[in-house]
Amino acid sequence: MSNDKNNPLKNLSSDLPAGLVVFLVAIPLCLGIALASGAPMFAGLIAGIVGGIVVGFASGSQLSVSGPAAGLTVIVLNAIDSLGTWEAFILAVFLAGLIQLILGFLRAGVVGHYFPASVIKGMLAAIGLTLILKQIPHALGDDKDYEGDDAFWQPDGENTFTEIILAVQNISTSALVISLLSLGVLILWERKFIKSMSWSKIIPGPLVVVFMGVGLNALFKSYNPSWYLSGDHLVNLPVFTSFSDFTGAFSIPDFSQLTNTKVYTVAFTIAIIASLETLLSLDAVDKLDPYKRIAPQSRELKAQGLGNMVSGLIGGLPLTAVIVRSSANVASGAKTKASAVFHGILLLGSVLIIPRILNLIPLASLAAILLVVGYKLTNPKIFKQAIKQGWSQFIPFIVTIVAIFFSDLLIGILVGIVVGVVFVVVTNVHEALEVKIDGDKYNIKLMKDVSFLSKAKLRRTLENVPEGCTVVFDGSKSVFVDHDIIETIQDFEHTADFNNITVMYIRTKDAKVPLFSSNNYPDDENNLKATA
Repeated sequence: MSNDKNNPLKNLSSDLPAGLVVFLVAIPLCLGIALASGAPMFAGLIAGIVGGIVVGFASGSQLSVSGPAAGLTVIVLNAIDSLGTWEAFILAVFLAGLIQLILGFLRAGVVGHYFPASVIKGMLAAIGLTLILKQIPHALGDDKDYEGDDAFWQPDGENTFTEIILAVQNISTSALVISLLSLGVLILWERKFIKSMSWSKIIPGPLVVVFMGVGLNALFKSYNPSWYLSGDHLVNLPVFTSFSDFTGAFSIPDFSQLTNTKVYTVAFTIAIIASLETLLSLDAVDKLDPYKRIAPQSRELKAQGLGNMVSGLIGGLPLTAVIVRSSANVASGAKTKASAVFHGILLLGSVLIIPRILNLIPLASLAAILLVVGYKLTNPKIFKQAIKQGWSQFIPFIVTIVAIFFSDLLIGILVGIVVGVVFVVVTNVHEALEVKIDGDKYNIKLMKDVSFLSKAKLRRTLENVPEGCTVVFDGSKSVFVDHDIIETIQDFEHTADFNNITVMYIRTKDAKVPLFSSNNYPDDENNLKATA
């Protein structure tokens, strides 16, 4: 499989159904994010189409999916207001893409290598938890909040928890029936006896769920009109009556605004935030990939840059690699980037050919699909694994989850990284020096790498050595010992005689650190030799 796993032609049986699922998930997300951003609804679809087709082809990632991101909604909303016109804003999107392209050529994607694994796992779990809690109201028929809204605090004064309480108090029976039956089908599709059937790989469970939702709603309309779901409870694609209406929905940047300094401020802001979100999502998808393929980060920045340039040129929202759609892609069994490209083609075709048909899909059906995706991201097994890895991994993991849930993706990640770094420092200080006391003999062993961070621990240890004792320093296996540590040891040796303390060293000929090389101290009476 090693030669075939990246071959789209040999994985179409997996990629096309997965692309269909991502397409179904992407429709309400693209529209909802556009709505929340104060942008034309069609702009969200443009970003989804470009993210699928353009970025899909250019990307080096096999499973990542790109499109408009919820994390940029506030930035977009404020930027449109600040610049005054939509045409000035999409010029900023174009320039943001150009900046990302330059960052890609400068190999700035290397930043992605420095995100701690515990933080990335926490990000995935947080997104899964957010997905579940945000989709519960939709599953109950409360669709007043847009799809893709992942903020805890909402403009109407409610929050994630109070929205669920309000939804429970105003349950739509028909939406509940559709979502429960949809969940039942999706759970059934995960069973081995269904997976073992060849047709189940061609007909994905989410597609069955969508058809079932449309069919049930049609039955409600015919036999019990009070149960019929309409308006905000359904997908709401724009409907074009002619091809000229379709082409007229595109916009062109106002290049006369190139002299407007505000445009460049917005462009840099979008470029930096979109690049960070992309690198975070890319790292997360690599961890979800069953083949554990590593996507080239700098190439991804180039692909995203190209995508934003195209999106800006034709009137689309800024885009990033997005974890919800990418997770749905992985969960649906995608193998190569053909699934992302296919989802983009489906978005384009749906807008041109079948918008009225897609507008029959209940959001309750899509909520069930996203609930399952959310569960896979925040499966209890993930928490058990984090606990088994120890506090140094579990604490950053759980802090990241809490921080993302109550703030947003970037703030949560930054908090998680800070906590992760603190634990790395503490662990490094704890493990860099090993102190063993045997009667009046203090054995201080320096591990492979000892940074200046261990200086405080070393000084405290040496300050507590009683008079008349022997201190043995063993750095024979060390590769790096910071100058501050060496200086502390030498200062202690110079003053040891005043306290009747004997200082000795374990040195070897092949020691990497000069202080512990017997070649540098052949006649030192304090050298315990390699056999000591």
